[in-house]
Amino acid sequence: MTTRRKDGLIPVGGVAKPHGIRGEFCIKNYADSPLLFDRVSTLFLQDGTKSPKSYVINSWREHKGLVLLKCRGIDDRDQAESLRGQAVLIREEDLPELDDGEHYIMDMLGCRVELRDGSYVGMLEHFYENAEQDVWVIVTDDRKEVLLPAVPEFVLDVDLDNEVVTIDPPEGLLDIYLNPEPPKKKKPRRRTPKKKKAVDNAG
Repeated sequence: MTTRRKDGLIPVGGVAKPHGIRGEFCIKNYADSPLLFDRVSTLFLQDGTKSPKSYVINSWREHKGLVLLKCRGIDDRDQAESLRGQAVLIREEDLPELDDGEHYIMDMLGCRVELRDGSYVGMLEHFYENAEQDVWVIVTDDRKEVLLPAVPEFVLDVDLDNEVVTIDPPEGLLDIYLNPEPPKKKKPRRRTPKKKKAVDNAG
């Protein structure tokens, strides 16, 4: 597992770009719900391997699938631009309690992914957020990527103790990514002989 840090901070997103001229910036949110920011007063931004810096959240709102944040001390577009690409982290103790059967996606990254019969598929390395549901990216040993919609009917079990996720993908999905059909060869076009004009030898 690669998401639990020794400093007690949990990655919940990344700074995408500035928004407007007053220091607001967009983040791509990894959390299941942006309402997480209702209960967090301070976040941490980290530029690469540098030490994380804390920022007090003044306000937040949703905008076109992203979260817009306004933090104390970030007051213009240039300051917001300087944050582009930085990781957004919060304290682990600030994460809300989960109901039974719920898991944070950051806890599942790095898990082994298996089918119902125990067959190995690959490792859950990252994910994409879509409007309807997350899409998991499962990477096989030969570095092929399998994209799986993360919906309950396809995810049978999450065992964090053993770092195993069991899936039941829709029929044919694995073949699309693991055994794609080779492109069909185009049949050569048959050339039709040009008709020769008849020569009139009559004189």
